[in-house]
Amino acid sequence: MDRAGLDRLRQAAEVRYDPKAWESADILSEQIVAADALVVRNQTRVTASLIQRAAALKVVGRLGVGLDNIDLDAVRARHIPLVVARGANATAVAEYVLTCLLHFTRDLTGVGETVRQGRWDRTLGGKELHGKVLGLLGLGDIAQRVAWRAKSFGMTILAYDPWQLPTQLAVADLGVTLTTLPQLLATADFVSVHLPLTETTRHLLNRQTLAQMKTGSYLINTARGGVIDETALLASIETEKIAGAALDVREMEPPSPSDPLCHHPRILLTPHIAGLSSEANVRTAEMVADDVLRVLRGQAPLASVCG
Repeated sequence: MDRAGLDRLRQAAEVRYDPKAWESADILSEQIVAADALVVRNQTRVTASLIQRAAALKVVGRLGVGLDNIDLDAVRARHIPLVVARGANATAVAEYVLTCLLHFTRDLTGVGETVRQGRWDRTLGGKELHGKVLGLLGLGDIAQRVAWRAKSFGMTILAYDPWQLPTQLAVADLGVTLTTLPQLLATADFVSVHLPLTETTRHLLNRQTLAQMKTGSYLINTARGGVIDETALLASIETEKIAGAALDVREMEPPSPSDPLCHHPRILLTPHIAGLSSEANVRTAEMVADDVLRVLRGQAPLASVCG
């Protein structure tokens, strides 16, 4: 948690800050007993048993928006507000996706390496984003910001999101076209994942659906690793059905050093940092801290998922 948020909490409460506590269920279980508030990122498993031990718990804060690490039923059963950093890191994630798009089309790092090797190969100019098709799986806050930025590059934007209506801002004003999953996969030059991890979305991109992707397309995942069947993804890249992938999230975090995806030259890997720009860290910490303090003062939070 960024110091900006910690300082706000420390002005009003005794704070036990332990960035490694998530690694030990015993430590968490011991410390939670007297806690009025619990603030976590994505690695901490907020289980039903943990909630049951927290007799004094009045609020849970999530430094982010993904909720697959939290037992929502257990939180709801106690009527505990769960506050999130809605929108606080959306700009950072959107810019990360654009970085990946430019990496796949221009790859300045790879070209620069050839110059350092003594080559002067002017055939390595790459391609343009202009005129290419970007497919968005999910059209929530982050995906809309991606669409707005990609539109400025002259890209055509498709989206698959059964929960969005044609009257939604991105569709009505940005020209995003809502379509089916098979049509998006078959058409898009780049597919960017922006879906929560649920029983419905787990391995949504599997052997069958990855086979529907346009040959030579690229896949970007900044959502949750479990949305993609990673074994099927590796096979799709090795057969060159998919030209490459950028994975900021994995099914297992961190992955095993022997994981074959970690050693594939056409897979760009980052350690779940898409939303962790310095500015986003401050916004996220301050937003969650302020909402936690609102609840502890008996006020209604601004961004609560349940409670």
